[in-house]
Amino acid sequence: MKTASDMLRRLALATTLVLGAAGATQALAQGKGLDEPFRDGYRKALAGKTVGYIPVAMGFDLAQGWYQGLKKDLEPWGMKVVVRDPNWNTNAGAQALTALIAEKPAVIVVHNPDIQTYAKLIRKAEEEGIYIVQINMRSTQPSTTYVGADWVDIGEREANAVVEACKGKSNKIAIMQGAPTAATSAYTLKGVENVLAKNPQIKVVSNQAADWDAAKAKALTQTVLKQNPDLCGIIGFWDGMDIGTAAAIKEAGLTGKVFLATSGGGEQKGACDQVKSGAFDYDVSYDVPTQASNMAAMIKWLVQGGVKPGAAKQNIYTTLVPITKANAGADGTCWKLSAN
Repeated sequence: MKTASDMLRRLALATTLVLGAAGATQALAQGKGLDEPFRDGYRKALAGKTVGYIPVAMGFDLAQGWYQGLKKDLEPWGMKVVVRDPNWNTNAGAQALTALIAEKPAVIVVHNPDIQTYAKLIRKAEEEGIYIVQINMRSTQPSTTYVGADWVDIGEREANAVVEACKGKSNKIAIMQGAPTAATSAYTLKGVENVLAKNPQIKVVSNQAADWDAAKAKALTQTVLKQNPDLCGIIGFWDGMDIGTAAAIKEAGLTGKVFLATSGGGEQKGACDQVKSGAFDYDVSYDVPTQASNMAAMIKWLVQGGVKPGAAKQNIYTTLVPITKANAGADGTCWKLSAN
């Protein structure tokens, strides 16, 4: 039931809209310019707001691309992006997140090293009024927004590519996981399993975790190739790590014979150039600049108000771009870190 005060508010709003429309019509008829009614509010909502950013480390293309994209889209509006670099140290990351929460930024962008380390801190931040945006690697604790790849889809795409490449060959494959405690690895593995369940002819001779470390991936691959010189394919979980996988394949003289599928952010040197050289046969890009743009758009929307931190649990899965020799040389397939 509407109260008298509700009716008065509605009447006042209707009157304002009518008068505003009348004023706009008159101004247009007289050939005058108009003040855009939402511009000032938008600028005031964004100006002076701080966005904290905690990647797993800053020393690689994904983290640098996200950071540059956030700065490019947010700082022109008066927002400040501050980075805290744990440099692959989960304890340092937890300390950095704790310190950022105490500083009360409007938003914190978190790249989780695993599913558990930041879970309680993510909950604490949103309880204290800070929006948390998780990028690419989830925690067990959901937050207002997740922006990132559909890892199950990536696993399915990679596995399908390897299964196709193994036709008429040994059907022996290896799986090179990242960190087993990361959601990324678990979800990608599920996608791989979905495809393998439909292809019983495929035999997995090795399924190991290289912990995102290229040197470890190389060593593991060297061992697998010695034990299985007729291996026909490898499913890798990150191209930054699979540089080592590719190096082991090359040293064994098996480039072009062992099909290597992987995924990454789509940076030119790390993705397209590697595919063109033959180091990778298939690289699924989740397009870091688009991810940064998606995060920035969500952040702009959130800080304008209306949504309590933690009240919504929204997801933006970014469009995947398969990179093969057919498109690796085309403009726009990959992005260049130096150009951002």
